[in-house]
Amino acid sequence: MRRAAGAGRALLRAAVRGGSAAAVLLTAHTALNARALRRPPVDPPVVAERVSVLLPARDEADRVGACLAALLDQVQVGEGYEVLVCDDRSTDATASVVRAVTAGDPRVRLLEGADPPPGWLGKPAACARLTAEARGDVLVLVDADVVLAPHAVASAVALLRGSGLDLVSPYPRQLALTWAERLVQPLLQWSWLTTLPLRAAETSRRPALAAANGQFLVVDAAAYRRAGGHGAVRGEVLDDVALVRAVKAAGGAGGVVDGTDLAVCRMYGGWSELRAGYAKSLWSAFGGPGGAVAVGAGLLVVYVLPPLAALAGSRAGAVGYAAGVVGRYLAAERTGGRSLPDALAHPVSVALLVGLIADSHAGRRRGALRWKGRRVA
Repeated sequence: MRRAAGAGRALLRAAVRGGSAAAVLLTAHTALNARALRRPPVDPPVVAERVSVLLPARDEADRVGACLAALLDQVQVGEGYEVLVCDDRSTDATASVVRAVTAGDPRVRLLEGADPPPGWLGKPAACARLTAEARGDVLVLVDADVVLAPHAVASAVALLRGSGLDLVSPYPRQLALTWAERLVQPLLQWSWLTTLPLRAAETSRRPALAAANGQFLVVDAAAYRRAGGHGAVRGEVLDDVALVRAVKAAGGAGGVVDGTDLAVCRMYGGWSELRAGYAKSLWSAFGGPGGAVAVGAGLLVVYVLPPLAALAGSRAGAVGYAAGVVGRYLAAERTGGRSLPDALAHPVSVALLVGLIADSHAGRRRGALRWKGRRVA
């Protein structure tokens, strides 16, 4: 028994040292990515191409007004600028708000959505409806809970063309107000800044090396069509990431860029909405239950085990905890988030994320995942 207990303690110490070492290396990678992240121009030139902004909206009466007002206030977008809105079978006053805000503006077209065909999820179907009507050489996909800065579209298009990429996803600054949002939402930017080799990922066709945020996504129209458009991602819950993969699989290149000064978004308003939002999609994020278990275990060993060991006096654990906090701090500072004191709670954030992953898989097994009245899995 003593020998077994001693072996267990030795294994635990090794896990703490290994997790802490990984946290240090990943934080170093975060710092490198913070420097490599592409920045859009602050003073973009006038866009010479036709640009179609595409806005799918389902039950967004409380949010779509601010989003649309910002889209109509865009500067340097040229004469070929249009805004297409798809009212995706809303059960509230979304369409009425769109009509009131746009007030007959000739740049805006309001399209009526339909129930998604078999095999399609709602958002990809709405986006396909929009792109079928779009006339632009560049397509700009925007979610209804996003508010763009006046130069956002022109800056994003300038970055798209200046970088030679076929798709860019300017990651908006995420607003986090409640305790749940402050714990979980910053992990979005932290995750790809920490784990994804940004420049290599732009051209790699490996599915794991893909990241995007459909809140604000800019794609060359020809590249989009070569990739099969949203028909290629019709059944994908994470359609934004799937679209990047499709573009790269078709010979294109693209990935995440800095959208901190271009857009702001508050995804969820509190714990219940946040939990439902993550439940609908996390089950599909890691390639199945096996991948989810591996990712969850890795997160716990690297970011939760070391601080627990530090509480018991482990110096290696203290180093690991400090590395995790520094990585979270760097990611927040680079992307306009709240860095302190929130970064100090990074182990709690990671543990909560692992719980949300488990909750999402449990909901899928029960067939209970729905979003805005529609079943998603």
